[in-house]
Amino acid sequence: MQPGGFGPAFARGGWIVDEAMFRLLLDLEVHKARRLRYSVSIVSFMLERSDAVSDEGSSVAESVARFLRGTDAVASVAQGVLFFLLIDAEASHLPAILERITGRLQTVFWSAGGSSYPRTAVRAEDLLRQALDLLTLARNEGGNRLYVAS
Repeated sequence: MQPGGFGPAFARGGWIVDEAMFRLLLDLEVHKARRLRYSVSIVSFMLERSDAVSDEGSSVAESVARFLRGTDAVASVAQGVLFFLLIDAEASHLPAILERITGRLQTVFWSAGGSSYPRTAVRAEDLLRQALDLLTLARNEGGNRLYVAS
């Protein structure tokens, strides 16, 4: 958040927002993507431990946001899960994006689920549900993997 608690914070990359703002942005982007015909993807991401984050006391969301584009957003939600909103990113781009992030964070254990408009869902709620369900599946199957809705 900006000083004073209003608006998203910007960390030399993606925007850091709270969960309510993330859901609003996702809904707005899906409507805009429908009108302008581009892709919007989300990733639900859980990180068990990262050496890069623990040293400086910065949050995982801030660390991740540095590796995203200025058009993207990250939100930290309950139980250590992050959501990434990736504008103009297709489902096929998600493995490369996640590989770049996890490699720079020096992660030990992570799990992720992804979904993409319009390929896997057409409503914001469905994108979130798909990404969270696939995150749970990836974690239950041993972690260190990304599952993307098809």
